[in-house]
Amino acid sequence: MAAKSVPTLEDVATRAGVSRATASRVINADPRVREAARVAVQAAVDALGYRPNRAARSLVKRGPDSIAVVVPESDERVFSDPFFSGTLRGVTQALASTPLQVVLVMGEAGDDDGRMGRYLRGGHTDGAIVVSHHQDDNLWRVLEQTQLPSVFLGRPYSEQATMPYVDVDNAAGARLATEHLLARGCRTIGTITGPPDMSAGRDRLRGWEEVLREAGRPTDLVESGDFTAAGGAAAMHRLLERSPDLDGVFVASDLMAVSAIGELSTLGREVPGDVAVVGYDDSPAATLSRPGLTTVVNPVSQMAGRAVALLLRLMAGEDAEPEVLSTRLVVRESA
Repeated sequence: MAAKSVPTLEDVATRAGVSRATASRVINADPRVREAARVAVQAAVDALGYRPNRAARSLVKRGPDSIAVVVPESDERVFSDPFFSGTLRGVTQALASTPLQVVLVMGEAGDDDGRMGRYLRGGHTDGAIVVSHHQDDNLWRVLEQTQLPSVFLGRPYSEQATMPYVDVDNAAGARLATEHLLARGCRTIGTITGPPDMSAGRDRLRGWEEVLREAGRPTDLVESGDFTAAGGAAAMHRLLERSPDLDGVFVASDLMAVSAIGELSTLGREVPGDVAVVGYDDSPAATLSRPGLTTVVNPVSQMAGRAVALLLRLMAGEDAEPEVLSTRLVVRESA
């Protein structure tokens, strides 16, 4: 049987019913192309599995090759959450000895056919690391269609996504936090979760639930957060309204936990005297908090470095398997 030929730009143009120049402009995200032509070319790219020739592009660009760090989050979230700065630091450190450049690609969650999708389909980069993905994100479909070497930082929400990922054992980390609250004598333990449309949010909630069920405790004191400071404060307020006798809380991120401690203080509750608080991340916010925050280590820079290593293997034509890192609890004054 003859080998399947690799689709060319001419194939895409023919299938879309446009000129080669128009097809090229669409693939290069030229905003001047008519919407009808853009839709037709994109449909042809998807149907044919076309991917631009990076070698040919590099001859034109004469620039260094790159990898994209793709973050489907708002600018405000990216630049305020230490998780993202730790990720970028880990990626750049891992690439320091290579000629590869890092390109940050941001867009709102679910904007798969917008700026992020066009960039990834356009052949502008040799690989991608996708960070902070949500249930409605279909970037994994874009990456599969383009066959762009890709690694997820954090397990993809969709079980249909087949690309490798690097994650921490979030459920085990939540178990450590909840077991610690039980061991110090907390009787009424609540939790402030991460977003339910993210695998990390689901896994950390599951670990909390498992420990309380095994201890014969109720698992109804749950308030959803969004990994932001404002979300943590609001969720803490709701928990106390529901359960004034609350004496322990596991919060699914340090940023939310520090804000929750501030809310407790505003409401006249001492930490840890009245309410013990455990966070998740061991970010700089944990050590700057007063009292210092007991928290679960989320080895962000290490995960980012491992993601780079997996991506470089994929870019070299090798196989790569998912990796899940272990974690530990760091005890400070808040619990």
